[in-house]
Amino acid sequence: MLPLFLIFTLSFILIVTTTFFLRPKQPKHDRKHPSGPSGYPLIGNLHMLGTLPHRSLEALSKKHGPIMSLRLGQVPTVIVSSSSAAEQFLKANDLAFASRPKLEATHYLSYGSKGLVFAEYGAYWRNMRKICTLQLLSVSKVDSFASLRKREMELALKLLKKAASSSEVVDVSEFVHDVVMDIVCKMVVGCSIDEVFDLKRLIQQGMNLSGAFNLADYVPFLRVFDLQVCIPSKIKAIVLDMIAGAFETSATVVEWALSELMRHPRVMKNLQQELDNVVGVNKMVEEKDLSKLSYLDIVIMETLRLYPAGPLVPRVSTEDAVVDGYFLEKKSRIIVNLWAIGRDSKIWSDNAEEFYPERFVDKNLDYRGNDFQFIPFGFGRRGCPGINLGLTTVKLVVAQLVHCFSWELPSSMTPNDLDMTEKFGLSIPRAKHLLAVPNYRLHGEAT
Repeated sequence: MLPLFLIFTLSFILIVTTTFFLRPKQPKHDRKHPSGPSGYPLIGNLHMLGTLPHRSLEALSKKHGPIMSLRLGQVPTVIVSSSSAAEQFLKANDLAFASRPKLEATHYLSYGSKGLVFAEYGAYWRNMRKICTLQLLSVSKVDSFASLRKREMELALKLLKKAASSSEVVDVSEFVHDVVMDIVCKMVVGCSIDEVFDLKRLIQQGMNLSGAFNLADYVPFLRVFDLQVCIPSKIKAIVLDMIAGAFETSATVVEWALSELMRHPRVMKNLQQELDNVVGVNKMVEEKDLSKLSYLDIVIMETLRLYPAGPLVPRVSTEDAVVDGYFLEKKSRIIVNLWAIGRDSKIWSDNAEEFYPERFVDKNLDYRGNDFQFIPFGFGRRGCPGINLGLTTVKLVVAQLVHCFSWELPSSMTPNDLDMTEKFGLSIPRAKHLLAVPNYRLHGEAT
C-alpha cells in the first residue's frame, strides 16, 4: 500500500490540476493592462514626473496613449489624458471611481482625510457634501452673500484707484488673492483674518503640499525619511476645505484670466466694450449684470480650458472595473489629466495652445461637465460642489477689474514679454506674480 502521506500528496496534486484545467476561462480583459513606459526598480516612473507633472504626463500620453499605465514608486497608476477616455472612467464607471486615494499630505492637513475633497467615498462623505452644499454652496446661499461681495469689492477698488492716481505698479496677483480671501473668509467664518494670522500663506502652502507627489505616497517604507510629512499641527487645525477650495482655486483662475487678457489686447478690448455697453461707464458691475455678459462667459471658459483649477484629478476604485477592455482591480489608482484634455488638438484644433475665447461661441458647452471635452470642475459624484460660488466670485472680480481699469505692463514690457510659467500644486498658479499699472477708466466717482 502507498504511504498515507503519498496518497494525500497525489490527491492534492490531482485536485489542483483538475481545478486549473476545468475552471472556466477568464475573459481576456482580465489580463489586459494599459501600456506605458518602463521604469526603474523601487521608484518606477517617478523620475519622469518632473516639476510640472501635468505637462510631463501629457507628453508621455502622446507616446503611450490616452490610457497609460505608470508605476509611481510601488503604486500602479493609470493616467487618463483624453475626453473620451475620461468619459469611460468618470461617467460609465462613476460609482466605481468615486473615491480618492489616501495621501500623506491630506492625512495631516485634513484631519486624517476627513475633509470633503479627499474623504473616502461613503456615508461620511455623502453627509459632509450635503452639509456643505446646504450651508454654503447652494444657489440661494451664494446669492445671499451678494451684498458682502459688493462691499468687499468696493473697498478693494478704492485702494486700487488710489494706486492708479499715482501710476503705481500693482502686484495684481497679491491684490487678487487678498480680495478673494477677504470675501471667502467673511462668507465662511463671518470675519476677516488678521494679518498676524497669515491664513492665506498657510493655505497656499497646504495646497502645494497636497498637490505634490510625496515620496511616502508611493514608496511607503520610506515614509520615515519623507520630510513633507513633518507638517506643523498649526496647519492641521486651520486648513479647511471650504476656505482652501473657494480661495485658492478662484484666485488662481482670476490671476490667469487677467494675465491672458493683458497678453491679448484684442480680447481685453472686446470685453471692455461689452462691459461698457451692458453696464455703462458711470457705475461698477453688479452681480445682476453677470448673466448678461456673454463675452465674459467665454473668456472665463477659455481660461478654465487652459488653466483648470485642479489640473490632475486623482481617483481610486472602490470595486473591480473594466474600462475600454482593461481590467482594473479594486483600489486601483487613476489620475485624470484635465490640463491635457483642455489642450487636446483633436478636440480644440491646431490652435489649442492659444487663448482664443471665440472658440466657445459655436460650442454648446457649459461648466458642469455635461460634455467631457470641457470638465474644469470634474464630473459626477466627485464633481466640485462649489461651482456657483466659484464662478460668481471669478466673474465678479474679473469684470470689476477690467471694467474699472485699463492695464499696462510695467517697464515698457510688451504682451509677449509676460512670463506665463506656472508652478505645480493642487492648483497651478503663476510662478511669478503678475505686475501691472492700473488706469481708472470710469466716469465720475463710480467707486
